[in-house]
Amino acid sequence: MKDSTEQAPAELAQETGPVPEPTAEQLQADAEARAAENRAAYLRAVAELDNFRKRMSRELEAARQFGVERFATAVLPVADSLGLGLDAAATADPAALAEGHRATLRQLQQAFASAGIAELDPTGQPFDPQLHEAMTTRPSAEQPPNTVLLVVQKGYLLNGRLLRPARVIVSTAPEQPPEG
Repeated sequence: MKDSTEQAPAELAQETGPVPEPTAEQLQADAEARAAENRAAYLRAVAELDNFRKRMSRELEAARQFGVERFATAVLPVADSLGLGLDAAATADPAALAEGHRATLRQLQQAFASAGIAELDPTGQPFDPQLHEAMTTRPSAEQPPNTVLLVVQKGYLLNGRLLRPARVIVSTAPEQPPEG
């Protein structure tokens, strides 16, 4: 004996009668309702995408305008120190001025470090054209060829990316006296 919930579909159809076929008007009304739902979903998606674009544009503009705020805040004490040093230059002794310059330079280096700027001082390292700009060469018996002998101008990296190459003097092999 079968449970009433386990009846086959054919048996159910016999008990409830034939299912009437939908009319053309019903099919059209159903299709129009689905089309209206799809259009509304489409319009919502387009509006969300437009809002997302506008929000990203505002955030990008804010990042451009205020992206250097942290660095600017770190550099302000350096500017203050330079101003105080200029004011004191007329009356201070040279040793005190030199110490003030060193302190200001330390402040600037700290500001650079907080902004991800690292100094590139390649003295004694092999010459790397990706990081260094050779100003000239000089024969050297103390260093192997293609070694940085002297840094003319320090280079800088910004978060690992080259900001300015170090300008350097590079060693060459010492000149051999002519045999004669």
